[in-house]
Amino acid sequence: MADEQISVEVAYARPDVQVIVPVSVPPGATVEDALRASEIRERFPEIDLEKVKVGIFGKLTKRDTVLKPRDRVEIYRPLIADPKEVRKQRAAAGKRMKKGGGDIEPEGGESQG
Repeated sequence: MADEQISVEVAYARPDVQVIVPVSVPPGATVEDALRASEIRERFPEIDLEKVKVGIFGKLTKRDTVLKPRDRVEIYRPLIADPKEVRKQRAAAGKRMKKGGGDIEPEGGESQG
């Protein structure tokens, strides 16, 4: 059955647009095969298929991974900011916001159940 195909999806998202491209590939096809078959590069020329990280359902994977029916291949954009640095900035902002908030004593009831 040389004409047998499996259905997978190739997903890509930018802040302004998200796409999921349905693709039919032969059994034994890899992530790389699905990327090429999706023609996603023609629609989004900024994608460097040689360098981008890819995954299947949110888990980083290699391009030679063999696909299963209904897999969703995801193309990940490079991070703009270092996540560790962003956490540091958030933590620092949180500390500043808490300073000077006043000392409010919790209300303590005298009654005991």
